[in-house]
Amino acid sequence: MTGRIIETPDCVAEGAAYLADIEPRFAFALEQTGPLPLRRRKDGFETLLGAIVSQQVSVAAADAIWGRLRDARLTGPRKVRWASDEELRACGLSRQKIRYARALAEAGVDYRRLRDVSTEEVVATLVEVPGIGRWTAEIYAMFSLGRADVFAPGDLALQESARILFDLPERPTEKRLREMAEPWAPWRAVAARALWAYYRVAKEREGIR
Repeated sequence: MTGRIIETPDCVAEGAAYLADIEPRFAFALEQTGPLPLRRRKDGFETLLGAIVSQQVSVAAADAIWGRLRDARLTGPRKVRWASDEELRACGLSRQKIRYARALAEAGVDYRRLRDVSTEEVVATLVEVPGIGRWTAEIYAMFSLGRADVFAPGDLALQESARILFDLPERPTEKRLREMAEPWAPWRAVAARALWAYYRVAKEREGIR
């Protein structure tokens, strides 16, 4: 039901070899990028809370907020439920993010169960939580659950990388990129890794920082 799980760098390499074999543009991209990263993360509440913290702020700001939450021991669902708004605000959370954090803490998501259900069910479960959109849910399935065949076509870097690599006249829409990714099954998560890696290479080549 879950499909292939990416657990080691060898899994990523296998997917990359498959993509290079079926699509010459991926072969070209992978020559430029070299081996792709594993990028596995832990699953569970903390990871999704971290995603909420990171929304619409810089990496440095998100790291600072997370550090204060960790120091205050406010990274678990029970602690978030019990904390006052003032305590959460003191860590740097906005009013909206406090609401999202509490909603996640109250949602009672069965994270162990998500390991064993389809990616579609993972996404459907998570997007019911305020503050968790489809992109966040797909990224969670990709990196926290290791799903090999999940994609995140709403990601702007993936859209721009696909535009450059496939020589498109404009950046593809989320719908169009989802359609483009269908032939890359069953390794769409590796295709995403390749596109992200190629995005960095392409932008450095163009002198964009």
